[in-house]
Amino acid sequence: KSRLQSCAFSLAYCVDTERIMGSNDAEKGSSRSDKRTYTQSIRQKVTFEKRRFDVKTLPADLHRVYKKVEIERGEEYALTYVFTIRTAIELHRAWHNTLLTAKILQQLKDKYKLHLAWELGVVKLKFHIEDGLYELQYKVPYDYDSEFQDLYMRIAIAYLDEHITVHQGLIYQDETKAGKHTAKTGLFIRAFPGRLVVYPFEAATCAVIFFGGDWVDFGIAAITGLASGLVEYLLVTIGGSATLLIDVLVGVSTGVIASLFFDSNIDGIGGQLCLPSIFLGTLYWYFYGTAFVLGILEIISGELQTGVVRFLAVAVKTFILSLGTSFGMQIVLDSPKDVWFDTVGNCGTIDLSVQWWRIPLYLACSASALAQYRFPHVDYWRGLSVQLVGYEVQFQIFQALMQRQSRDFLDTASSNTAGAIAAVVFASILQRTVDNVAYYYHARVLQRHKGKFSPFGEFCYKMSEIYIRITNCLGFGKKNDVVYLRMAAKLKEQREEMENPAHSRTEIMLTLEEEIVFIEAIVQAEDLNIWALLMPTVYQLVPGSLIARLWFNVIFPPLLDSEETTIVSDVIDGTNNFSSFTIPLVTPFQNDEVNIGAALLVVAASLALGLLIGFVIVEQATLFLKKVFCRKTDDNLTASEYRLEKQKSERKDARHFFTHTINENNFESVEALSESSQDDEENGFNENPMAEQAQKEVHFE
Repeated sequence: KSRLQSCAFSLAYCVDTERIMGSNDAEKGSSRSDKRTYTQSIRQKVTFEKRRFDVKTLPADLHRVYKKVEIERGEEYALTYVFTIRTAIELHRAWHNTLLTAKILQQLKDKYKLHLAWELGVVKLKFHIEDGLYELQYKVPYDYDSEFQDLYMRIAIAYLDEHITVHQGLIYQDETKAGKHTAKTGLFIRAFPGRLVVYPFEAATCAVIFFGGDWVDFGIAAITGLASGLVEYLLVTIGGSATLLIDVLVGVSTGVIASLFFDSNIDGIGGQLCLPSIFLGTLYWYFYGTAFVLGILEIISGELQTGVVRFLAVAVKTFILSLGTSFGMQIVLDSPKDVWFDTVGNCGTIDLSVQWWRIPLYLACSASALAQYRFPHVDYWRGLSVQLVGYEVQFQIFQALMQRQSRDFLDTASSNTAGAIAAVVFASILQRTVDNVAYYYHARVLQRHKGKFSPFGEFCYKMSEIYIRITNCLGFGKKNDVVYLRMAAKLKEQREEMENPAHSRTEIMLTLEEEIVFIEAIVQAEDLNIWALLMPTVYQLVPGSLIARLWFNVIFPPLLDSEETTIVSDVIDGTNNFSSFTIPLVTPFQNDEVNIGAALLVVAASLALGLLIGFVIVEQATLFLKKVFCRKTDDNLTASEYRLEKQKSERKDARHFFTHTINENNFESVEALSESSQDDEENGFNENPMAEQAQKEVHFE
């Protein structure tokens, strides 16, 4: 057996050498010679340990369905069901974007011919397996998580592109959940008690940058923010039904503490406080402004039920927070309503447009939002840059239109739409740039390229390596990245030995620890998920506190402005005596605060449209640039290789947008229906003759 393997490897080496030399001859004088690659990456040369996913760790209901499907369709097919369902659950938990979760599910379904359907609600997920033979339901609450969102997408993409097996994908999911692929600094703020440091930082910065507070409000908001974090920590630790009280008790604690500062009037600060800024800055953590935008996107995209339910659910959640804060004020103050309106006049005393520290303060606030979203520290520069571009475009356009359109909401709509478009375009450019630079690093360490790169490629690789080493020294990076850099040299040496006919090495074996690091390198080589960048940006662009202001106006109705108008009459009882009398007139809308409900719809809808327009711009610009500047496909590719690369490219582009992929449930997809029919015939699924005949007719068309 050993001699046969040696002969096989020798033959493969000769074939590879011939193809590479032929490629070199064809590429002489080409400016793109740095794209020459091995015929196979190191991943295809390594012999992995037969690690198997332990299905006994699955929930009882999913394990029961797995066993049924395994008997009928085999282990690999059944595990793919498990992988797909777990991917859906974790993606839904991490970003709650049903449209994009459905996108990756559809790609997995099409790739592996799964007989699977799903219903993705706001918090409830339903999966219909084997054409409805089995059904699973899960309740998945909000828990925004940019790191897990990106990791689970990368795992799914790696499995879609056949870079990992289903066993490796499922094991990697478990390791991700256990925090084995998260940096130490990320683990610190991922859960309590380390997460407590973020609450006061976000509350204080939001109170000033968004809600018109001053530096006194900044300090008090930090105290109320820490108190809200402690309340949540306590209730989460207790668990059970106690977690249902988080919103109301957080609101009560915020109202009590801020009202005590107002009532005590220490050093005369009571009369200077802007209570709305303190309340809204503290509760900003719990205002899911992103959900309003997602609700509008779902309504626009045809998911009417999910979009409307999401919009109403978040509105009710915000009302509970506002009501709890009002209860807190009532506990301390004799007249909460009067105090509320007295302190409103203290808001907005700082003109942010002329302050040099406006952008640094916004970046500090954005950093706290990234921490709330559990964004990887090593990538903060990406998230902050996208957030800053969106905010600055939004702020500058609003300032330019504010005076000219002060009596309508067009200034708000225009600035929000432009800010969202700018964020999408910039995030897309940044993503492509990072992926192109990272190509050289991953091509070198995963041995997808043989020989040296061009000077530009060598520069990109060296910069990537330096960045990884520096971030690890600072504690932001993952230790496994540095470990793999040391492994890469060893793997390169072993590959050269194996491909040398004169050497006795016949395989490359890894230890269990090395295999874990190697799989992580493969998954990390997948492209960056653009929505991991955009979700925190949308969170900052949409002030979810607008709906809170609406509810505060419901709890504390604004006083209506009234004025007296004199009416002069020149005829009284037929004489020429002039007389006058006055009548009171009431102005129904005294200020913009009453129109917060309309403003919320304007903000959410304009941001949703901005996102859609931004993606259309990126998509069309990408197609145009590809046609103008990109070379044609390599003539050396076979028809099947070309089709495979085209499918990968289409899947990659489709994941960024909201339109659904073509699938067998879409009756406009003749190709998908015919493929489904052929697949069923091969597997013996011809239980419905009429359906089979209909599929044949569609195939004939």
